Amino acid sequence: KSTLLYLLGGLDRVTSGSIRVDGQKLETMDENALAVYRRREVGFIFQSFNLVSSMSALENVSFPMRFAGISGLARRKRAAVLLKQVGLENRARHKPAELSGGQQQRVAIARALVNNPRMILADEPTGNLDTSSGMSIMQLLSELHNAGRTVVVVTHDPRMLRFATHVVYLLDGKSVSEAEYRAASEMQTFESHEEISA
Repeated sequence: KSTLLYLLGGLDRVTSGSIRVDGQKLETMDENALAVYRRREVGFIFQSFNLVSSMSALENVSFPMRFAGISGLARRKRAAVLLKQVGLENRARHKPAELSGGQQQRVAIARALVNNPRMILADEPTGNLDTSSGMSIMQLLSELHNAGRTVVVVTHDPRMLRFATHVVYLLDGKSVSEAEYRAASEMQTFESHEEISA
């Protein structure tokens, strides 16, 4: 499932077939064109946050704008606006180790939005969070979608279904029906219980 996000984001290349995003064929782009595509069109939210530990929340959010040639002052202003949008304006100077998991995820979301991408790719955005933090992150992603962005979420979290407009079930790298997916999940759970019993 993560591979799908990396393919959509231009981090991995297809070995066959074609991927089109807004009419652009990703497999025909060279590395420079893919870098521009990622910078302008895509915001990544990684499961492990991927924040730079030596940087404050403000610096982590503003960092991607360096590659877009934006001045330091403009970067800091934009980052501050985004931290406020995710409810962390009072934690801007804190480093990742000084933030909770939910706060780090919010910093990662702000960073993903910093270049105003049209598509947000989120890999298990609630995977490391408690129930309350997870729900607030899902609500935020839903609001971003309602504001006109495409949001693609890879998750095992069934709570995400209530926020989704489209659901694709993947099993062993293939798209399957909900019934096939649930049957395979139940079989896996049954086998796990048998191993524990034995």
